[in-house]
Amino acid sequence: MHTALGHAGSLLWKRRPVHLTFFVTRRCNARCPFCFYQRFAEAPGAAPELSLDEIRRVTGSMGSLLWVLFSGGEPFLREDLALVAAVFHDQNRAAFLTFPTNGSLPEVTAERTEEILRRCPESVVVVKVSLDGVGADHDALRGVPGGFERAMLTLERLASLAGRHRRLEVGVNTLFCRENQDRMEQVVDFVAGLDGVRSHTLTLARPVAGGPAMEGVDPGLYRKAGLHLESRWNARRHRFAGASLKSAQDRLQRRLVHRTMLERRRLLPCYAGRLDLVLSEGGDLYPCEGRWDALMGNVREVGYDVPDLLRSLRARRVLAELRRGGCHCTNECNLLVNILFNPRTHPRLLRDCAGLGRGWPGKEDAPPQARAG
Repeated sequence: MHTALGHAGSLLWKRRPVHLTFFVTRRCNARCPFCFYQRFAEAPGAAPELSLDEIRRVTGSMGSLLWVLFSGGEPFLREDLALVAAVFHDQNRAAFLTFPTNGSLPEVTAERTEEILRRCPESVVVVKVSLDGVGADHDALRGVPGGFERAMLTLERLASLAGRHRRLEVGVNTLFCRENQDRMEQVVDFVAGLDGVRSHTLTLARPVAGGPAMEGVDPGLYRKAGLHLESRWNARRHRFAGASLKSAQDRLQRRLVHRTMLERRRLLPCYAGRLDLVLSEGGDLYPCEGRWDALMGNVREVGYDVPDLLRSLRARRVLAELRRGGCHCTNECNLLVNILFNPRTHPRLLRDCAGLGRGWPGKEDAPPQARAG
């Protein structure tokens, strides 16, 4: 199996990316009102999606990766998704391949997931189905009639696959927003009762089309939902090596999201643009999903050479601005990297793995102060 051990050096030297979010397509069969990426899908004259050959050239320049998250749009609408995943498996030895989905394509999702498992035998494959309410609440929030029923069918198909493939991790992700925050305990209880689901995560709503972040979201209700989730999922475990550490990271991450909501400041050094990159379907490269104003360049303009692009004057200026600490966010993908690759968080994570220091909030939960890292 591809492992995380080869990335241990990044704990000290933040010189090359270990995590990539790749928006494989802008196409989507839903029009969720809270989607922060919809403006790209609707932009006139958008660049064509990177072809499989172009993706091979990009990955060939990057070296090994710990985690690749395939986003969109709806990733499973990309017909060659399994071939794209195989490129990252073969060329970058990715230990984790993650696929979020709206769950509206049960048969397609199951078939392509099984092909991904076949083509990527050394990676853990994670499929996260979005579920933002129970029954009609989910459909009303997403504006997709029948979406909840199809999501349930998708979870059933994936659970069946996971019974035959131990490397498949089936999870549920719930968007936490103003419209569903007072019904979150109901969602958590429902998901906890689903067979075959190994994890449940909360994602805080992000700003849409330049609007304010976290508008109308109650930090107290987020904290309450996090505590309830932990009470229902404390005995659940992922099946991959390092599962306890990942669970500890999830718990610390929710505390950091909560504190960021309250204090509105950066709480940890940010490694966006160094350890963490975002690649659009048209080849644009960004340091993170929260800074669409911080374009570092397009891979097509530099012969698909990512290290060369990162050495450009434009990219260096973007990274210098980020290191000055002018922003703070609750982007869960960024926080994953900022937690796991910050040695100062490790005592807290190890205490959590041992069942200690899980209070919320408390002095033991305070992370090191943010500084240039």
